[in-house]
Amino acid sequence: MQATTTATNPRRTARPRRGERIIAAINRDPRTAEHGIRNDTVLAGVLLLGAVCLALFTDDGRRPDALGWTLLVAAHVPIVWRRRHPLLVLAALVAVVAPYHAMDNNHTAVGPASYVALYTLAVTGRPLRTILTGIAVLTVSVSIMLIVDTHQALELIRTSGWVIAILFCGIDVRYYRQYVAAIVERAERAERTREEEARRRVAEERLRVARDLHDLLAHSITLIGVQTSVAAHVLTADPERLDREAVAKALDDIAETCRSARGELRTTLEVLRGQDTAGVPDARGPLPGLSGLPDLAESARLAGADVDLSVRADDVPPAVGAAVYRITQEALTNAVRHAGPKPSVRVAVHGERGALRLSVTDDGTGPDPAGTPGFGLVGMRERARSVGGTLDAGPRRGAAGFEVTAVLPTSAPTRTAHPTPERTA
Repeated sequence: MQATTTATNPRRTARPRRGERIIAAINRDPRTAEHGIRNDTVLAGVLLLGAVCLALFTDDGRRPDALGWTLLVAAHVPIVWRRRHPLLVLAALVAVVAPYHAMDNNHTAVGPASYVALYTLAVTGRPLRTILTGIAVLTVSVSIMLIVDTHQALELIRTSGWVIAILFCGIDVRYYRQYVAAIVERAERAERTREEEARRRVAEERLRVARDLHDLLAHSITLIGVQTSVAAHVLTADPERLDREAVAKALDDIAETCRSARGELRTTLEVLRGQDTAGVPDARGPLPGLSGLPDLAESARLAGADVDLSVRADDVPPAVGAAVYRITQEALTNAVRHAGPKPSVRVAVHGERGALRLSVTDDGTGPDPAGTPGFGLVGMRERARSVGGTLDAGPRRGAAGFEVTAVLPTSAPTRTAHPTPERTA
């Protein structure tokens, strides 16, 4: 018994309170409400009951006859469809009420139904149409009453302020609902914008991590492969005259490359895991930049490439320096991998007015057209776009080899609104 009571309590507490339901009904467009026909049928019945009471207990001298009772009942039938066709309902009501008043029946009995029809028109229609319709209804009513009874016509003019108040009340409620709907729509749009912004940031972070892993692993694995080939060649070239120093140097280079790759990989994984490494000394190093280009050139030389490095730039933004570093790293990796044995590679970095120009050219054979394309060129272009620059890559014109050129602005703001700093071990 206790379990049943506990299970049913959340359902009871989840039901909106009466005040909340009333406010929701006020804010909701009547044309979109659930069970509109059913509710309006009940409303028409209640209004008809009130009209019958008014006809029986007020103004005994104008109690309706059989035709008057028929017109009184018929005046309440259109109320059932007031939400869907408010203007037609009001027109039908006027068409029935006009002869009812002309026969000098009880003039108060049809008042509530007329007020409901006018209010519905004001709530669902445009203000100008509402005002014009109200003026037309009052004009017709006063004209009929002047023919029937001048005193009643003057009384109608005196009480026409209630009709005007109902119309303006409906217009005010309509504007209030539009205001609430605009607030809700802005809140929903803001929520969608936040969700889209969150998804965009996640996608950018995944792309950044993918670029970092590609640059790191492709460069390191390529160097390890070349250095391993050197060690294997030394071991098998002349076993009787083994060059132990060359083998030891190749193995030391492999070990150093592995240590560097392991440190950068650890840093990237720590970023992915969201760990706070602020208290770990030397867990993350500074942003790579132009100062790291000589190390990249030396690594490529150890892999067998003849690298000529020329740097004529200083005081560049950290993001631009990191982009130059990563683009050069990927370009050298591609040259070592695809340019053939002992390629000549020229790396030139020089500053211009408001921009930094990078050029990496080699005289090798270039990548195999029949091979499977990788993500190196895509990553380099994304690196350049991340700081608002451009990058071109392709075979050299009029000469053998491959060329990568990039122009990166140093004064304009980057395109990425909140770039995530890149860190290396």
